[in-house]
Amino acid sequence: MEQAQPHSVVTFQRALVLFEMTEEELRASDSQNRLEQKRRQLLLTWHPPRYATLTNNPKKYMKMYKQGEAMTKEIQAAYELLVDRVENNARTEQSDNT
Repeated sequence: MEQAQPHSVVTFQRALVLFEMTEEELRASDSQNRLEQKRRQLLLTWHPPRYATLTNNPKKYMKMYKQGEAMTKEIQAAYELLVDRVENNARTEQSDNT
């Protein structure tokens, strides 16, 4: 039996680089929409079957497919980390205003 793989460990700084954002941009009111748009763009770029078909070499196909899978997992982990940060920032601002 196969065991479920743990989510990729992504640092906050790596997530910012991956999504091409800064901490200040995360505090913007439309940051969650921007994160979702960037996530979709990255997932489309790194979609394993699509990314792997960039080569006609069967040996390179599996290597590129696995690279696409790894990047997809990293993108999702980074997205979850950044969304959590945005939600925490929003909660902090709401509690400061009350």
